[in-house]
Amino acid sequence: MPTKMLSASIALAIAATPALAQNGPAAPAPTLTFAFSVRATLDPVVEQGEVDNGRRRFIPITGGTVSGPALTGTVLAEGGDWQVIMPGGLTSIEARYFIKAADGTVIEVTNPGVRTASPEVIDKLAKGEPVDPSSYYFRTTPRFMVKDGAYSWMRRKVFVARGIRKPDSVVIDFYTVE
Repeated sequence: MPTKMLSASIALAIAATPALAQNGPAAPAPTLTFAFSVRATLDPVVEQGEVDNGRRRFIPITGGTVSGPALTGTVLAEGGDWQVIMPGGLTSIEARYFIKAADGTVIEVTNPGVRTASPEVIDKLAKGEPVDPSSYYFRTTPRFMVKDGAYSWMRRKVFVARGIRKPDSVVIDFYTVE
């Protein structure tokens, strides 16, 4: 192809690119499908203190329940939630624990996310006080490790979740992204 024609083709493609972006997404927006809820019971917070400009904490997970259309079972003890409360109302979260499905299958959960709120709300949450869930943003992006079988679909889906912190527990609603 002559250089002049190739240059014209490239210029036309580049000129058309912003027009495509202005017309909206290339595919329909994903939807969410409710899969299950976890209610994890918690032991008192272990405070590490200020490290690298954040208040580091560990919250032991002592058990709990799993219920929903896609999964039922229990939360096994000995997991935990590692948090860093940073200035400005942002808390970085990473929970790690195991679920035992009703059929005995053990599923490893790694659940990183963020919680944001006003400093007053963050302070109440950190103290374990009851707080209206609409006063903070608590979202996670869970990943699951599970053997091949009835729950291997969990490795093949993307999940998002919403958390609600209670004084002695946390409730996480898990959704698949379709």
